[in-house]
Amino acid sequence: MKVLAVASIGGHWIQLLRLMPLFKEHDVTFMSTNPSLQDTVKEYKFYHVPDSNRRDKVALMKSTLSVSWLVFKIWPRVIITTGAAPGLIAIFAGKLIGAKTIWIDSIANVDRLSMSGKMALKIADRVYTQWEHLQTEQVIYSGNIL
Repeated sequence: MKVLAVASIGGHWIQLLRLMPLFKEHDVTFMSTNPSLQDTVKEYKFYHVPDSNRRDKVALMKSTLSVSWLVFKIWPRVIITTGAAPGLIAIFAGKLIGAKTIWIDSIANVDRLSMSGKMALKIADRVYTQWEHLQTEQVIYSGNIL
């Protein structure tokens, strides 16, 4: 199965790498915001995309175009992300091609789902939290990955 795994640099990327055992049987492509992260997934395809956030509209547009183009190029069956903005963009683009989409909210969000996680709730097929007390009918708790 073709899987696209997306995360920003930092904790998002570390948490995504903790899912590596799940990827062994699949054709996985990684996408992140820092080209040096390719060294951590040498045995997989890797794409660098521009980082962005809601405050920098120009960077957000560049990231949206880059991530969306790559989603259409890769055409994954599943998109999994631990955040942040590029992962959310990938989920939106993935829904356009019929991909199954999975959002895993960062373990750093102890008190509530992240803003991106709340947005992912509206479109992702599955949204996971890493905190049991944040679980709802829509938000799944299955333990943590960090």
